[in-house]
Amino acid sequence: MANKPLQFAPFSSFLDAGFWHKLSDNKLNIYGLDESPIPIHGFYFNGDPVGVPCRMNVEYTSFDEIVKTPTRCFKTVGTLHNKNTIDSFKECDKKCLLEQSGKQIWEDIVSGRAIEDPSLLSRFLLLTYADLKKYVYYYWFAFPCLCPPLDITMVTAPVTLDKTFTLEQIKALESSYDSFQSSHSSFVGYFLVTMDTDIKVQEVKGMDNYIGDSKKVMFAFADPCTLDGHPGWPLRNYLALIAHRWGDYLSEIQVLCFRDRSKDGVRDISSSLLLTIKLSSMKGLTECPKCVGWEKNERQKLGPRTVNLSSSMDPSKLAESAVDLNLKLMRWRLLPELNLGEISRTKCLLLGAGTLGCNVARCLLGWGVRKITLVDNGKVSYSNPVRQSLFVFEDCMQGGKPKAEAAAQSLQRIFPGVDAQGISMSIPMPGHPVSEGALAGTKKDVQQLEDLIKSHDAVFLLLDTRESRWLPTVMAAAYKKIVICAALGFDTFLVMRHGMKSDDAPPQGQPMSSYMVIPGDQLGCYFCNDVVAPGNSTRDRTLDQQCTVSRPGMSYLASALAVELLVSLLQHPNGGRAEADTSAKDEHLTKDLSCPLGLVPHQIRCFLSRYQQVLPACRAFDKCTACSNTVVNAYKKDGVEFLLKVFNEPSSYLEDLTGLTQMHEETLNTEILDFSDDDDSFMDMS
Repeated sequence: MANKPLQFAPFSSFLDAGFWHKLSDNKLNIYGLDESPIPIHGFYFNGDPVGVPCRMNVEYTSFDEIVKTPTRCFKTVGTLHNKNTIDSFKECDKKCLLEQSGKQIWEDIVSGRAIEDPSLLSRFLLLTYADLKKYVYYYWFAFPCLCPPLDITMVTAPVTLDKTFTLEQIKALESSYDSFQSSHSSFVGYFLVTMDTDIKVQEVKGMDNYIGDSKKVMFAFADPCTLDGHPGWPLRNYLALIAHRWGDYLSEIQVLCFRDRSKDGVRDISSSLLLTIKLSSMKGLTECPKCVGWEKNERQKLGPRTVNLSSSMDPSKLAESAVDLNLKLMRWRLLPELNLGEISRTKCLLLGAGTLGCNVARCLLGWGVRKITLVDNGKVSYSNPVRQSLFVFEDCMQGGKPKAEAAAQSLQRIFPGVDAQGISMSIPMPGHPVSEGALAGTKKDVQQLEDLIKSHDAVFLLLDTRESRWLPTVMAAAYKKIVICAALGFDTFLVMRHGMKSDDAPPQGQPMSSYMVIPGDQLGCYFCNDVVAPGNSTRDRTLDQQCTVSRPGMSYLASALAVELLVSLLQHPNGGRAEADTSAKDEHLTKDLSCPLGLVPHQIRCFLSRYQQVLPACRAFDKCTACSNTVVNAYKKDGVEFLLKVFNEPSSYLEDLTGLTQMHEETLNTEILDFSDDDDSFMDMS
């Protein structure tokens, strides 16, 4: 065994699954396409039982700026090189990376930084590629170590501590070691053991005080190896430090491989190894020594490893990450300013769970919205599944499931992470009188609808009839909620947002300030272009007039635009009060826009027969039967009593209240007067 070359047990990488979760999250949210080196850290433990490999641990906390290693564990300094493609991973110059890391270790030794902070001797490299579609990760570890110009040999065979130290000396060493470690914020992996009058553990830099009496000093390190005759990998760079700093004075040294194990439940350091090593000086080296350290794979070949977490990860977490993948990729190259948090936090209320409601809900999922509430009073019929994307044939059986509840359940099957709720209720409407027997139910529906609108941020009006949109329009105006309205014709559709009035908005009826842009707090609602109050639109109508008969593709187009309009509002600095862009000309699109997604129109009207789309806008009508100050204030003041008057006598009451009746009369009088003034023959007859 005398003068036999010293061999070291290499590190084996051990990556916790949490590390891959954190890397995936950082890749999507922080790194993007940046391949710059990333500082990370790991740790190793020197108390494993016999048979356990010499492990380097990297976990979820490895990315934290403040290093917190577990108790009795020792820090290692790492660098992560995460590549964007598998080709980049394969073609990376591994030799160059290892040489750079070796030079850093050598510079720390030569400059003395490694004396002050010996943890710099324990470094690692981690080269990775993360396939975030399949959750397959490719990785390759390197544990760089410097090779001296001559072999390091053992003078005698290794012996365990209990063969050299007495029981009292072992206890004294154990006590001094504990005191030494407790005086530091984290465990120190390299230290000295001095034996003057007593046994004492000291910092490595204290060796300068023992140059003339080196036989009383042992160089010690926390040894993660469990083999009887070999030390662990951390000793290699430690010896390089010793050979460079003190090699001119020391031709032979003693090294303590400190192993802090448990035996039968009792702490035991007696299995620590004592080595007597012949050392060659590295003081005169002008260049960095050769560096080795790439880890072998499972086949004991130099090559990368892979880990597939698609089956072991929580399926709901996988789904959540996958849902957000496309959105986060948008920010890498296309929209770095996209605020995804604003979208995901928006609570959406969908009034109507039919053709439009189903498609809007699906599109909201795609944008990462997590809270969706659907309201409908219908049941799924056999004609629905082919047109309404959240329903299947089974939903029609036995009279049909309630639409809202079936749609919400379908959303949760599609993505378990969504908070989807379905509520079956009717929305009271103008022109639909409320009898005494139905009064309590109507009041309950009004209160429930009010609570829903208050608790959500955006309201989608996706209902079949004009009058069913009236009450939610009034409530949303009163509580200043974003309202997106979509309505279908046979080959036309309307998508629009309602204006959201400010507390200091100019009086209704004030002229527009620009033909191109209208302030968001002056925009009209769905009813602002009407000069009559809403009434019962289903009375005396045939089946084709009662149902929404439209080309099948219309609902998909309208639903998508409705959601995109909401998202554009959420990204605009003025939110729901964003000014209305009314021009879609190319030169308008090239100018700087307030919203990163582009134009934010008031209305989108599509004529599918001509494949044409226009972006009109209108101001709020001061006599509007839904959003005018007169109506909103009456609702705020009288509540249900005001609403009952509207339900039971819609036309006359609302038109009288808003001044439409007077406007009609004035218009009629003007027409008669104009006719009389211009008809000369009539004047002659008198």
